[in-house]
Amino acid sequence: MLGISLMLAVCLCAPLGDALAKLLGAHISVGQITTLRFAAQTLILVPLSLVLGRSWSMSLGTFVLLLARTLCHISGIMLMVTALLYLPIADAIAIAFVMPFMALLLGHVFLKEHVGPQRLAACAIGFGGTLMVVQPAFAEVGAPALLPLLVAFVFTLYMLLSRKLGVRLDPIAQHAVAGPIALALLVPVMALTPVSVQEMSWISPTLHIWLLIVLMGIVGTTAHLMMSWALKYAPTSTLAPMQYLEIPVATLIGWLIWREAPGPLASCGIAVTIGSGLYIVMRERASAARSLMTKPVHPGAPPAE
Repeated sequence: MLGISLMLAVCLCAPLGDALAKLLGAHISVGQITTLRFAAQTLILVPLSLVLGRSWSMSLGTFVLLLARTLCHISGIMLMVTALLYLPIADAIAIAFVMPFMALLLGHVFLKEHVGPQRLAACAIGFGGTLMVVQPAFAEVGAPALLPLLVAFVFTLYMLLSRKLGVRLDPIAQHAVAGPIALALLVPVMALTPVSVQEMSWISPTLHIWLLIVLMGIVGTTAHLMMSWALKYAPTSTLAPMQYLEIPVATLIGWLIWREAPGPLASCGIAVTIGSGLYIVMRERASAARSLMTKPVHPGAPPAE
């Protein structure tokens, strides 16, 4: 129940963080939002990891994986913030939820994970649902409607790298170290980019904007921490279906702040995407259960209960 409660909080925090980024996008640049997001992560998680005594010790190979994952994280945030400047928040998040389908396919290709024909069919149907959301958005804003697809691809790579890092480095230490790495990459780019490049320019925030920035940093970092702790207390198969709650939460937030609501075709597409994603999760759970039932028992091992 603790894991489920934490995951419910994640489903509230993640769309709220996106909404704050969308609000900030009207006042400061995408590069500035991303830099300040990682600055907040650093200020919160570095002291926390030190207080908890989480080790930052890692091999060169682990550091390379962490660097690659941080680059994915930076790219994903910048792409998502840019998408939110053009799209309703519910549409952007719904399109980005093609990520579970990409993760399944890339896991099959690169990690040699078995994917049966039923799950492949669910991937195809889910992608069709995503296209139903993309089509009216593309007709309205053009190419920026495709940005959440890039977000999904980048964060799929982020997830695959996180799987490899999970057995090498503590989750809190991972996020704590990632903050300074991201700042070491972003600050020089922000400083050296010409002022004419508005997407990477620095604008002096007002007090009101600073409050939104601080809130965004707290909400985003808290969501990452709660996700890590939720996975500690409950299995992925239990928590994965709950992530789709982000879409109705995002729809509610979009309506309350901007009076945004998905159209009929986009609403049908969201329903298809959620249904296909939940089907894949259920198939994954059934596959895992069969693997446990057929796992050979070694001599001397206690019988399964």
